[in-house]
Amino acid sequence: MKFKKAMKTKTILLFKTAIILISLNFPMRIVAQENNRTQWSLTDCIDFAHEQNIEVRSSILGIKSNEISYSNAKSQKLPSVSAAVSQNFNWQKGEDATGATTGYSGNSSNNYQVSSSVSVYNGFKLNNKIKQAEIELEYGKYNSETIKENVSLQILNAFLQVLYSEEQVKNAEKQIESTTEQLQLAEERLNLSIISRSDYLQVKSELASEKLTLANAKSNFEISKISLMQLMELPVSDDFDIVRPDLEKELNQMREPDAVTIYKQALGIKPQIKTAELNRESAIYDEKIARADLYPSVFANAGLGTGYSSSFSSQNYFSQLNNSVNPSIGLSLSIPIFQKNQVKNNVKQAQIAIENADLNQINIKNQLRKNIEQACADVSSAQIQYEAGKEKFDATNESYLLAEEKFKNGLINSVDFLVIKNTSILAESDLLQSKFNLVFSYKILDFYAGIPISL
Repeated sequence: MKFKKAMKTKTILLFKTAIILISLNFPMRIVAQENNRTQWSLTDCIDFAHEQNIEVRSSILGIKSNEISYSNAKSQKLPSVSAAVSQNFNWQKGEDATGATTGYSGNSSNNYQVSSSVSVYNGFKLNNKIKQAEIELEYGKYNSETIKENVSLQILNAFLQVLYSEEQVKNAEKQIESTTEQLQLAEERLNLSIISRSDYLQVKSELASEKLTLANAKSNFEISKISLMQLMELPVSDDFDIVRPDLEKELNQMREPDAVTIYKQALGIKPQIKTAELNRESAIYDEKIARADLYPSVFANAGLGTGYSSSFSSQNYFSQLNNSVNPSIGLSLSIPIFQKNQVKNNVKQAQIAIENADLNQINIKNQLRKNIEQACADVSSAQIQYEAGKEKFDATNESYLLAEEKFKNGLINSVDFLVIKNTSILAESDLLQSKFNLVFSYKILDFYAGIPISL
């Protein structure tokens, strides 16, 4: 029986331990399940980052805390009710008819009281605190949206960096494939004594250089994937992969962005503007709350009490309680006369806070305007760079194809051919960079116009 009892206790302990471990591991299992996703789109990455980002999650907790503060502020207008019960014992010396001390005699007493108090007037302090708490609640929501937007922009940049790095790897592999064929051709010509060994070594050196370029490109690709996963707060995994969107449809849209129009739109929708406005409103209520201490306060109070004392032996316990009921009601007025200038200084501090909130609001609006102006300029510049890069690549690529044909036919040496080839490679690299720069510039402009980030 002892063995069965011990086994039962051990089983229960193991079961409880398993439950605790499962509950502790639950968030990690969610991340692990997400990590098994086949491919991640930009939207998937952003949504997951919003769920996992510590700053975002902290802001959500801040909203919940503000909700409690708002409820608490409203509750301050309710009356307070309290009850009190006391039990007392006392002893005193007694005397007989001759005046001689007869020893101690004692008695006991019970007192019961219920009291209530409510603020009737306090310079509208409670009303202003309620309004301020409501503003703080709205502030928290917009602040959380601002943090989410910043995270979204970081994910967008990292996502495009992965795509860009992958394109660099593909280009490097394509160049190696082409140069490998050219090296084979050069080797055949060297064996036939058509070209010098110096020409052959030039092509071989180029292939070695391109292999190094490929190694660096692969390293950058892996680093960019790691950066994206870390921004998402996702454990790094070799299975992580992204969806390749069709960026061709995102390319040169020949936009003519108007900074003034976009700025006016952004003023009405951007959460950082709302937080600045709400911060100023909260500062205004701080001043009103500080001023309330300059005015008298009125409180209404009511109470009901009764008691029992053993010294009144002519009445029993319940008769005394019934006959001793003592209701009370009243008003109290508190008038501030001199408070060591604390209230006046508090008002002045609140006024300074309002001025700071005004400056902060101006600064945020100015910063938004500057960002939009820069975004418009970036779009215009990126469009020009892309078109120029495309034109340059088309020209250099045509020149490269012609030079490649000449090289195969032995009409030009390897040095001249590699110069033309490297010029084409550089043009292709510049075009790739301008392509992703253009896409990013478009998305930033859309972001300020209130268009959700997506690819």
